[in-house]
Amino acid sequence: MEKKIGAIKKFFGEFKKFITRGNVLDMAVGVIVGGAFTAIVNGMSNFILRPLINWLLALLLGGDSLSDIYTMLKPAYLTETLADGTTQVTNKIDLANSIYIDWGAFINAIINFLIIAFVLFVIVKMLNQISEAREKMVAGMELTEKKAVKKLRREEKLTKTEAKAKYRKIFEEAKAKKAEEERLAAEKAAEEARLAEEKATANTRLLEEIRDLLKKANS
Repeated sequence: MEKKIGAIKKFFGEFKKFITRGNVLDMAVGVIVGGAFTAIVNGMSNFILRPLINWLLALLLGGDSLSDIYTMLKPAYLTETLADGTTQVTNKIDLANSIYIDWGAFINAIINFLIIAFVLFVIVKMLNQISEAREKMVAGMELTEKKAVKKLRREEKLTKTEAKAKYRKIFEEAKAKKAEEERLAAEKAAEEARLAEEKATANTRLLEEIRDLLKKANS
């Protein structure tokens, strides 16, 4: 019994170790993000770009655009039942039972591929630009920190660790000071807005009092 319990614990321990591995978590995140990304691409393709393209093609080709572009190989015609119960073949083509080359569907598939490829290109380009901007910002911050650390070590004869600690302390203090200045500026702006509103209200009341006095004088 103890061996079975130990085997079960070992199994679940190995399972826990497996699911918490970095590459498994990365894969799970990739699958989830990929699903959401596919939904975004399909939405932009199906509901924004493709209707515009079909509208343009309808203006150029007329009719229902791509749905009317086909080459009939072996047509089948619809039948209708007459009043006397007999059936008669009509001139209307039964596409469900006909053999034909559907050029419209083929062209639509090509257009869909180009749309998806274009959307992917635009989104990936935007993501790359955001990533490059972030990398430049991080590189700029690292360069600034390196310069500041070198300056502190040179001027104050500090070790590298001491210079880094002092720079980070100065940086945090400057960050806190900036946040405090922004908070005070926001409070000042709110107070000025309140005073302006009170002044406008007072002016409105004064005008109402003058109006009431004029009404009484005229009456």
